[in-house]
Amino acid sequence: MFLVTGGAGFIGSNVVASLNEAGASGVVINDLLGQDDNGKWRNLAKRQIADFVPPADLMAWLHGRKLEAVIHMGAISSTTATDGDLVMETNFRLSLRLLDWCTETRTPFIYASSAATYGDGAQGFVDDWTPEALAKLRPMNLYGWSKNLFDRVVVDRYVKKENLPPHWAGLKFFNVYGPNEYHKGAMASVLCKVFNDAKAGKVVKLFKSHRDGIADGDQRRDFVYVDDAVGVLRWLLQTPSVNGIFNVGTGKAESFRAMIEAMFKAMGRAPNIEYIEMPVEIRDQYQYFTQSSIENLRRAGYNADFTPLETAVGQYVTGYLDQADRYR
Repeated sequence: MFLVTGGAGFIGSNVVASLNEAGASGVVINDLLGQDDNGKWRNLAKRQIADFVPPADLMAWLHGRKLEAVIHMGAISSTTATDGDLVMETNFRLSLRLLDWCTETRTPFIYASSAATYGDGAQGFVDDWTPEALAKLRPMNLYGWSKNLFDRVVVDRYVKKENLPPHWAGLKFFNVYGPNEYHKGAMASVLCKVFNDAKAGKVVKLFKSHRDGIADGDQRRDFVYVDDAVGVLRWLLQTPSVNGIFNVGTGKAESFRAMIEAMFKAMGRAPNIEYIEMPVEIRDQYQYFTQSSIENLRRAGYNADFTPLETAVGQYVTGYLDQADRYR
């Protein structure tokens, strides 16, 4: 039996789908569904689960259990979250309790960290998880700060050789996109947010560049398709000899323009893009470039290819976004 926290969310529900497709029916979800118009329950509508446990009941539910693994994807993941106490309780203290439970029961523990731990990227995006390297990171928001705090606790225990499960891994997800992200609103991928307008024949609006040498729409991110992100997680789950904190990205930055042009190509239409002014209030903090280093993952033995942007966008558009049923 597997426990997937955040299992009704974007990445979590895709992990559940992957486990089901591999034959696992004993999957327990820990999450909150919210109101019906939120739609998170739809992420699980095609899935087989053994139980659904609300966060308030989780630790009591775990008492005396034997699990194959805890896959901890649950978090307040909004980069604009402002309730520090709630973020700390949800992202940090609950993670500690799960880590301690997995240590005590010797249960494998795979958890979501985030590329938000890297802050503005001034120090690069290398997944050096030594205590010294993690201490130098300066996340720009509560979410990234809470994730880096937990990474530092895990690594401190690793260095001291104490209070860790026999198998553990943290995943620093970059810009993941794909099916089942529809409930995320402003935090969904740009592709997800603009598709309906593009299908309706409306112009797609992207930000102009306000930096010399970078063209409009050429702001770049390390976009990673959710199937590839889940593939890394599943490999780590099946490779107990590998512990550590790893970037989960493609290792290649792509522009927003390239992503949207790939969307139009998948729709069989000519690009219809307009470049608009970036709001003044975000210009100074806006990131123009993110690109993960994946050398640590490769050295650990992960050798699968990452789906090229145009191919992945085509799969997402034709297989999900442009279908009556968009859910995986």
